[in-house]
Amino acid sequence: MEIFKTVFLLTGLTLMMIFVGNLLGGQTGMIIAFIAALGMNFFSYFNSDKLVLKRYNAHEVSRNQAHGLYEIVERLAQRAGTPMPKVYIIPDSTPNAFATGRNPSHAAVAVTEGLLELLDKHEIEGVLAHEMSHVKHYDILIGTVAATLAGAIALLAQFGMFFRGGDNRNNMIVSLVLMLVMPLAASIIQMAVSRNREYMADEGAARLTGHPEWLQSALSKLDMYARSGDLHNATPQTAHMFIINPFSGHNISFKSLFSTHPSTANRIERLEILKDQIR
Repeated sequence: MEIFKTVFLLTGLTLMMIFVGNLLGGQTGMIIAFIAALGMNFFSYFNSDKLVLKRYNAHEVSRNQAHGLYEIVERLAQRAGTPMPKVYIIPDSTPNAFATGRNPSHAAVAVTEGLLELLDKHEIEGVLAHEMSHVKHYDILIGTVAATLAGAIALLAQFGMFFRGGDNRNNMIVSLVLMLVMPLAASIIQMAVSRNREYMADEGAARLTGHPEWLQSALSKLDMYARSGDLHNATPQTAHMFIINPFSGHNISFKSLFSTHPSTANRIERLEILKDQIR
């Protein structure tokens, strides 16, 4: 089922790029966009995780360098029945975390220095269990591919201004449509990827640790902190990868409609319901 969802997403992104290519350059533009989409799908499958980690200046740590953090991830991987992922720390004071990689055998989990300072060991375990749940259910593949292709689709809107502009009225109308519609494509993709998967990863974390309250407490702290500051280098195209939306503090129109995450209050409420089931 997860493989089907991945193929469906990649197909949708490819068709979107072909459609825009057709608008920009007719049949020739459509062929070029199709070839570019295939190339980007291939590239993002194997390399997008490296690009995301590099963007946030994440550095890999070993057991000796971060014994406590490494030990928690190792324990959770054993419980989840997945290979041990690589562990990264992001040099940023804003607390947050994400997982990336194309499959459980090529996965990585990354946390910020701010998260390690803000949360206690149980809360950190709750957050990492959430990320390991993403790893186990292949959410990370869809997330990393979407992070790369969403940016490319939005970029096509900018090309539309140059290639479809001029005095021709029809060209100008198409350019305006591209300008207004395509920048929303990244948000639409993130919505398709994120919301339900966040709920599922929360439940997976609760069952993996046996303590939903650990993640509840962590989410409450992270959400409160996120409202007061942004994660350095954060982009809308990668926002859906994080456990808490790094733009939670922004007053964006239709925020609830285009949010990449469910509300933290709803997530905490669902975890509360799980307590009786788990115990």
